[in-house]
Amino acid sequence: MLEIEKRFIDLHPKSKSLFDIGQTLFPSGVTHDIRALQPFPIYVDRADKGKKWDVDGNELIDYIGGHGSLLLGHNRQEITQAVQDALNFGTHFGSSHNHELDWAQSVIDMVPCAENVRFTSSGTEATMMALRLARAFTDRDVIIKLEDHFHGWHDIVVGKNYSDSIHAPGVPIDFYKSLSILQPNDIDSLVNRLKHKDVAAVILEPTGSHWGAHPLDIEYLKKVDEVSKATGTLFIMDEVITGFRMSPGGAQELYDLKPDLSTHAKILAGGLPGGCVAGRKDILDRIEFRDDQDWNVGEKIAHQGTYNANPISATAGKVALELIKDGEEIRKADELSVYLIRSLNEMFNKHSINGRAWTVSSMWHLNLGYKNLKQLSNIEETDWIYDELPNGVRDDLVLPLKWSLLNHGVDLFGTGGVMSSAHTIEDINLTIKAFEVAMEEIKSAGLEI
Repeated sequence: MLEIEKRFIDLHPKSKSLFDIGQTLFPSGVTHDIRALQPFPIYVDRADKGKKWDVDGNELIDYIGGHGSLLLGHNRQEITQAVQDALNFGTHFGSSHNHELDWAQSVIDMVPCAENVRFTSSGTEATMMALRLARAFTDRDVIIKLEDHFHGWHDIVVGKNYSDSIHAPGVPIDFYKSLSILQPNDIDSLVNRLKHKDVAAVILEPTGSHWGAHPLDIEYLKKVDEVSKATGTLFIMDEVITGFRMSPGGAQELYDLKPDLSTHAKILAGGLPGGCVAGRKDILDRIEFRDDQDWNVGEKIAHQGTYNANPISATAGKVALELIKDGEEIRKADELSVYLIRSLNEMFNKHSINGRAWTVSSMWHLNLGYKNLKQLSNIEETDWIYDELPNGVRDDLVLPLKWSLLNHGVDLFGTGGVMSSAHTIEDINLTIKAFEVAMEEIKSAGLEI
């Protein structure tokens, strides 16, 4: 056992005890795949601004940020107060209410493609609805997604390429006759596939797979938009993570694009459950009721959802979007992310670490342990500037890095993180110190970096 892991176990006895219980209740003892961690995950007791505290009393600078939903940080006072006030009136009316109108109006005002909105309870539900709308609207069956792009966990989007076929456990093989998976940034393969004019929609993450871990060329995005329109295919931008983070109108505003539909969640609901499909009214009209029984029975898309636009999520969402709409909170988070990346790269250079950090807006990533990248002389550069795609963190370094950083007060989101406007310069400086110690500990453990 590495000394780093032993130290992790010693620092987290209460988390270990709770995990022992969790293993009797949940598969692998967790309620979300990404929370799984060997030998056990940490259990958190409370959070505030850019930090959280685990059940053992350890203070952590938090870069998970509610899985990307907390651009404004934990416990933003305006949101928590509004939610507390709303709770006095009830958690679920089972009826329409004024908060959903205000929330929807904010989305329409901020998101370039949004002519109409339909709320859901999650990002997975939003992408599922967007794809169903696309099929019904175009009267086509085929969906195109890009290799390793994430769009939730419903059947069609979890398909992956395996041995020249598309497969996912629990999904019938024949289901994937209607899915094509293409390589990102390969516009020729997309053009060739779309020319058959049988594709209902192309769906993608605008910054690249896993919120920019494998960057997507902006010119490729623009070409996708152009080719889709030319072939009658709908262009769906999955902005579940990028929406309201990269700009008030998301990646589509920042990149000057207007997709047919976009999907949103996370920041949309101010840290509470909530998602939506936004886009062209003529497409979203496939959900509407008409004075036509044949339409309502045979053509209309049914859409239920017990917690769609519930008053508590709607309240949190409308307050969050009001705080975000002028762009100042986004600017703060972006600037902090730039400061972190420059400081990390300076540290990597100083200690001759085979590492490179980069940021997309306030979403930051690591490439660590690979020798194929030259050291940068200009640490001011914060984008991924190399021709080859990043490899991420080398497999044998992932757990030691996670353990060591947790031991020294930093919690990553996978092998990177999302910044909030509630983080501080002090948080960043402490993060750099934790990384510096982690690099020393990993070297001492005999691992090459």
